[in-house]
Amino acid sequence: MATLNQWIAGARPRTIPAAVAPVAVGTGAAYVLQRANPGYAVLALLVSVLLQIGVNYANDYSDGIRGTDEDRVGPVRLVGQRLATPANVKLAAFIAFFWAGFCGLALVTLSSTWWLLIVGAAAIWAAWKYTGGDKPYGYMGLGEVFVFVFFGLVATLGTTYTQAKELNLAAVAGSIGVGALAVAILLVNNLRDIPGDTVSGKRTLAVRVGDRSTRVLFVGMYVVALAAVVVIAFDQPWAALGAVGLLPAVVPIRTVISGRKGRDLVPALAGAGLTSLAYGLTLGLGLYLAYRVG
Repeated sequence: MATLNQWIAGARPRTIPAAVAPVAVGTGAAYVLQRANPGYAVLALLVSVLLQIGVNYANDYSDGIRGTDEDRVGPVRLVGQRLATPANVKLAAFIAFFWAGFCGLALVTLSSTWWLLIVGAAAIWAAWKYTGGDKPYGYMGLGEVFVFVFFGLVATLGTTYTQAKELNLAAVAGSIGVGALAVAILLVNNLRDIPGDTVSGKRTLAVRVGDRSTRVLFVGMYVVALAAVVVIAFDQPWAALGAVGLLPAVVPIRTVISGRKGRDLVPALAGAGLTSLAYGLTLGLGLYLAYRVG
């Protein structure tokens, strides 16, 4: 039976920053619109984090029962390493999805944005289908699309819209920057797993385009995130603080372009997560200061 620490490790904490960043930026954009609601922001954060945890457990379950995780390096695999039964890991995923849905229902009820229930349902469905079901799209190289759409566009724009009932340049450009950094986390994760995924038949984007192109794409995501800051800063100069949040990217970028593989890429994964969090917080802070200072 898995220990508490193993369950926590199985939730893959290094990916949680990808769930925090969009809420920070989306709330900052709501402040620029002078309609921010911290209470709604907390609910949006709970939805995002619980959805991320649900995705991670669902991925552990689905990859584990397919045998994809048997020769992986990196974080704990509860099913693949036989630390927990597949049924219990699947239950953990569904519990996370349930509470994400519950918090989402509370958010759309309080903010009177009922149509977002459809978006929320689509997010949960997509989270399960990432590696679950007969034809998981994560095995077809579409995982990055899911991450960009739901942990970039949907999470950021949804956070802003539930608070302000409208969107602005900061929300739109910010959602692209946040989404790019979320994709970077997945890219370095899949770069590390290319050998095992190739053998198991998991055709991630990294497997499809190859080692070198994946490394180029990884660096490109940071260029996109920086470009998003520049675009926002033309309208809200304080948003330039978001560029400071990209400084932690130096380490993972150097690690990736150095050609390291396998376990040697684990620090790059941690650095990519840290960068996502720093970017979200500094860009969100810059947008808040734009509201406070004017």
